[in-house]
Amino acid sequence: METTNVDQALCNCHILAIPYPGRGHINPLMNLCKLIATTSTPNHLLQVSFIVTEEWFSFLKSEQKPDNIKFLTIPNVIPSEKDRSKDLSGFVEAVYTKMEAPIDSILDGISKPNVILVDLYLTWAVRIGERRNIPVASFWLMSPTVFSILHHHQLLLANGHFEANLTEQGEEVVNYIPGIKPICVKDLPPVFYSKYREMLPLILEAVSLLVNKAQYALFTIIEPLESQVIEALQAEIPVPIFTVGPTIPYMDTELYTNKPSPNYLLWLDDQPKDS
Repeated sequence: METTNVDQALCNCHILAIPYPGRGHINPLMNLCKLIATTSTPNHLLQVSFIVTEEWFSFLKSEQKPDNIKFLTIPNVIPSEKDRSKDLSGFVEAVYTKMEAPIDSILDGISKPNVILVDLYLTWAVRIGERRNIPVASFWLMSPTVFSILHHHQLLLANGHFEANLTEQGEEVVNYIPGIKPICVKDLPPVFYSKYREMLPLILEAVSLLVNKAQYALFTIIEPLESQVIEALQAEIPVPIFTVGPTIPYMDTELYTNKPSPNYLLWLDDQPKDS
């Protein structure tokens, strides 16, 4: 555990970040926290406490990060990252049933955060926020389009496209989800029909909690591509929506300064809109 109560007492804003314990979830949330951490100023000090298991801390402790991002650790109450693929269902169950208590205990020993920034999948974090009167900012790290499709799953059900037979219905068009251009059933998120189907109830619960219980919603977005999706969601759901850019490490800008565009970008620029 790196952070101290002294650190938190001196800061003006303390963010408690809780990622889902998987590389594809930890990296985006850490990259977002790095961007947020850079906004700290001498007149407005900002501290980010990033909670991971002891195993994940051993993977991440050498990673470069701003000094105002500190790790907090909980015991390894979930299966090892090295073995989780052997029993994905068991891993998911452990995440949903064994992480809440130790993270809740951490909050007993630190200064009260101003906000909990959490991966949307960790539904129990919303309960922690409610019990402790801490606002929760729920972070959706996939496309807003995927979120909107999940949010509107009742429309899929009403139109016979929920858990559709792809062999028979794959080419049917879904053209009734607000803000989303027509797509084929076969292009719906794989969670509706793949081996991950068993996780769908958990994901739908998480989406519902964001809409009904969280205080803020954060989406990654490339603005020109999905602005209509965000506008449609803003018109429907009561939670304030904030958008951030892609949560991947920024490339060294010097690599591309004053250099001509690669051929593939020139080719893309020549293609018809929405092609």
